[in-house]
Amino acid sequence: MSVPKPGQHIQIHSYKHNGQLHRVWDSTTILKGTNNVVIGANDKTRVTESDGRTWVTREPAICYFHSKYWFNIIGMLRNDGVYYYCNISSPFVYDEGAIKYIDYDLDVKVFPDYTHILLDEDEYEIHREDMNYPGVLDHILKNNVNHLLRWVRQRKGPFSPEFIDQWYERYLTYLS
Repeated sequence: MSVPKPGQHIQIHSYKHNGQLHRVWDSTTILKGTNNVVIGANDKTRVTESDGRTWVTREPAICYFHSKYWFNIIGMLRNDGVYYYCNISSPFVYDEGAIKYIDYDLDVKVFPDYTHILLDEDEYEIHREDMNYPGVLDHILKNNVNHLLRWVRQRKGPFSPEFIDQWYERYLTYLS
């Protein structure tokens, strides 16, 4: 499997279970790329929604993707600390110069004090029914929500206090 190389600029594509393109981030700088983990960073990047609307991200973000876990993690650097937005999703694939994954609606927002909330449970239930998520998929996704929340509580991986700062410092080296 090919992997993106550090310094490379790639897109991120989010799909829905039915194969429909959901969202595209125009440019993310790769900081680390292996078969299992991709870490990227972006700041003020254009995002295009499936209906054609666009918006621009407001702050620097470190993006963490894993090939074995059913979630990805975005650490956003704000003046009052790091906020995390975690998508419950399929593991990533790197294909045609883009990171690709299926977004399964459930999201976890983690605040700088590590309190967190589970979002979009209603949207998940609607899509689970409309797109006929198999029972095994429902089980996998709910297990991965629990796994992700253990990482938050244990300050593991991207939730460790120094993780986002260290990768942001690496990102800055590509900007100078």
